Amino acid sequence: MGVAATLWMTDADAMADGDVLEWLSASEMARYRRFVRAQRQRQFVAGRVLLRMALGSLLGVAPRDIELEDIPGGAPVLKAPKVRGRVPGFSIAHSGRWVACAVSAQTALGLDIEMRDPRRDLAALAAQAFDADEMAQWARLQALDEAQRVAGFYSLWSGKEARFKLGGTAHGHRRDVPHDELSVVLYSALPLAAAPRMELVTLPSSPQPIP
Repeated sequence: MGVAATLWMTDADAMADGDVLEWLSASEMARYRRFVRAQRQRQFVAGRVLLRMALGSLLGVAPRDIELEDIPGGAPVLKAPKVRGRVPGFSIAHSGRWVACAVSAQTALGLDIEMRDPRRDLAALAAQAFDADEMAQWARLQALDEAQRVAGFYSLWSGKEARFKLGGTAHGHRRDVPHDELSVVLYSALPLAAAPRMELVTLPSSPQPIP
């Protein structure tokens, strides 16, 4: 069957305010309260609920049975259920109203999504964030029309972020996922046998009852 990954996506703006906070652990609630902007709070909650749904599907357990340990400044860690053998790989990303996570039973993952916004100062962002090789690629994009230049910039940007989340290795394997609004890039430590399967979901408007 080969190495596989699933990409889960949701519109965080469609999530009912407050109703899913009971999904969060104490450490996650503490982090949630530290966010100042309401949008960032919604992105955070949506990401953790979506990850529980994705891991629950992957591991064959109820999403509410997924326990995550919050790591300051880093990705969460799967605390329960205990998994024999390889720990599932997963990565969360958000941009604007969109939140996504990727999961795999066989390989580590790094995911990034970016809204393609032509109004931003892309030249200044490139000069600030890109290395020499990325700047050379950005320079070649200047010969293209605006739409292609914007798409090319965000492809470079999200690719850089996804590779960083995987661990910065140059030996990761890249997959670009088509989307109407977003640049979506997934890096995996092992090559995927096929493009990641997409799950577009609506987050629950109220928490599932605890058995």
